[in-house]
Amino acid sequence: MNVTLKPFDFAQAAARAGLATNGQPLKSGARVADGGGFQQALTQALGSVSKAQTEASRLQREVQLDNPSVSLEETMVAMQKAHVGFQATLTVRNRLVAAYSEIMNMQV
Repeated sequence: MNVTLKPFDFAQAAARAGLATNGQPLKSGARVADGGGFQQALTQALGSVSKAQTEASRLQREVQLDNPSVSLEETMVAMQKAHVGFQATLTVRNRLVAAYSEIMNMQV
């Protein structure tokens, strides 16, 4: 097993933490390009689940129309993938709501 380590970039780590290299907080206008963060990840995940559901619906419709190029097995797998993705999305949503409720009920 070959493991290579990248050198530690202190400036990048500090910027991700919202700090300048001297330890002072970054100005509110300065943002680090880190790939979009939580919002972009959530948007991509929801888009992926939506795409899986659309594909499963399309395959299901094709099977109902007796399209010989679409197999029942492929359709069932697509439907299960869409179902698992939807259940995962519901779980994340429920945990986010629970965390929000817990934070809002904290004494300040």
